[in-house]
Amino acid sequence: MRSRLRQLRLLFCALRYGIRLIWLAAPEHHKLHWIVSLAARVRENERLATHLSSALPRLAPLASAFAQLVATHPDLAASTLHDAIDAIEHVEEPLTPEQLNAALQSALGKPVQSLFSWIDPTPCQNGWCEQTHIARLQLLANGHQMVTVRVLRAKQAQEVDDEAALLCTVARWLERFSGAARKLHLRTLAQTLRDDLQRRFDLRAQAANLSQSGHHLADDERVLVPDVIWDFCTPHTLTVEHVDTLRATDVAGLAMHHINVTKVAAHLIEVVTQQAFEHGFFHAAFDARRVAVSVEPQTRGRLVFASAALMTSLSSPEREFFVHGATALFEQDYGRLANLHHAAGHVPVHARPEQIEAELRTRSEAHFADDEGDRSAGALFHHLLHAVQPFGGAVSPRLAAAQRTFGQAEALARTIHPDVDAWGIAKTTLGDIAKRDLGHHGWIKRLSQELPHLAQIAPRVPQLVYRFMHHHSGATHDQPGAQAQAQAAMLEALRREHRRTRALLVACALSGTFIGVVATLFSLVPA
Repeated sequence: MRSRLRQLRLLFCALRYGIRLIWLAAPEHHKLHWIVSLAARVRENERLATHLSSALPRLAPLASAFAQLVATHPDLAASTLHDAIDAIEHVEEPLTPEQLNAALQSALGKPVQSLFSWIDPTPCQNGWCEQTHIARLQLLANGHQMVTVRVLRAKQAQEVDDEAALLCTVARWLERFSGAARKLHLRTLAQTLRDDLQRRFDLRAQAANLSQSGHHLADDERVLVPDVIWDFCTPHTLTVEHVDTLRATDVAGLAMHHINVTKVAAHLIEVVTQQAFEHGFFHAAFDARRVAVSVEPQTRGRLVFASAALMTSLSSPEREFFVHGATALFEQDYGRLANLHHAAGHVPVHARPEQIEAELRTRSEAHFADDEGDRSAGALFHHLLHAVQPFGGAVSPRLAAAQRTFGQAEALARTIHPDVDAWGIAKTTLGDIAKRDLGHHGWIKRLSQELPHLAQIAPRVPQLVYRFMHHHSGATHDQPGAQAQAQAAMLEALRREHRRTRALLVACALSGTFIGVVATLFSLVPA
């Protein structure tokens, strides 16, 4: 019923404003006659109708170009949409103190005075459909009393969702009557935009994203993710530990607090690289508004990631492809990178590796010819992913989002400190991740991933051996001597494999002990 009302509303708006526009364009004293004659001419004149239908797409060339771009690169829709939302955040008026208390009481289910001893009535951040306030809890929660509370303006968020649903309806109508709309998949694009809007205003999901990011970066001294106060988190509120911060781009303010901006810029590239390509969970919309630096005495100089509206994850194969592909690209080993593209399925099977290698070389060598200070790792990674397009290939949107996030982090780091060696930092960080993947840490990680499968297979090994031996004995049933000989050979093979397995396990144990002792000795040696 509600969807039908939205369609009627759309029809009413089209008729109201469309007819009014035609009425205003008609002559003053012959409006009805002019409108009727215009409709008759359009209906009867096939040439005029054809010219009109061909001219209409040209009335909005930018919108048409944007639609085609989003159709070919759907991952750009989310970042473009959220950038537009952030740009208009100052337009909305914040809630009054009375409205804020009512919203908090409705979301938390308790009187505000029983939960908070003080709430700053002036929001520290005012968004499109949400606003953020600093508050003090009545009782400690997770060891914190000063918190930051983000409140969703539910009425406005519902209106936004209604408009997005209306957009989906319009897209569905257009696909019914327009082949161009079906080619652009407008309905899918509209639904994607609606889903992204719902993700942006889902504060419970944002709390989960912050919690997972904090788990990944808990032992990292370069970054701080505020603790989530789950008792005060609802679909309409997000409460986290309050941290006094400055924007990462406020270089003068950071200098006043004696914070080394060179380290801040370097840590930004390192942390974002490890987030995306080691943990596989990163910010898909990354810019200066979402990065701050702590100025509190205990955590001064640490990066603060407090925004988790848009987070994306990479699968293990995607992460491993980027890490080892980037390492091969830094080493200018284009042949290995071409083989990685083939193994990952980024190119058709008929694409020749030497042609992909030549394309990668043509695109990348110019970057190595630049001076070290002018090299851009983000631009190089663009070729890492998009050099397969001339061969009809493509990478996943999540890999493209990870590359774009790295490029944004690199640009932000250069804004903070123009002389930061982004190329060298990215090369070193990705090289370390690749070494850990190929070293004993990676071996143990893969073994732990296979253990659940081994736990299911191991109890079935005796039964499988018995079935194999029984089948083999059945095949030689007519030859008793051959049967005995085959069984003896089988038993000898089993004993030999048992000895080999035992020797391998002993060798692994001794190697692990030796590696542990060497690592301990090296850690005790002063630098």
